Amino acid sequence: MQTLSEEQRSELASDLEHLVHELRQSLDGTEDAARPIELDQPAIGRVSRIDAIQQQKMLEANRQAQQARLGLVRSAILRVGEDEYGDCRGCGESIGYKRLKARPESVFCIECQSARE
Repeated sequence: MQTLSEEQRSELASDLEHLVHELRQSLDGTEDAARPIELDQPAIGRVSRIDAIQQQKMLEANRQAQQARLGLVRSAILRVGEDEYGDCRGCGESIGYKRLKARPESVFCIECQSARE
């Protein structure tokens, strides 16, 4: 694979910062909805309560996935500062601009990621 140019590295670093902002906004926006459902609310019927609990569980799973991705993005930002960003943790080769553009927090090239799956 081809090594990232300084322009590409700068663009991807900007993408990472933007992604941190987006993920933080999403997590902040769903914080209230992720609170536990109170089971003794008289205005909610049994079926509605079950639906509310199911929706709350799905929201919590989504928030956990976003928090995990946020951790990966922050780790990628640190790698940018250490001049290790864009290097595959599996084979040491360059990850590739297109993959990083699609998933800027990637730590493995396509080949290594495919082998891991």
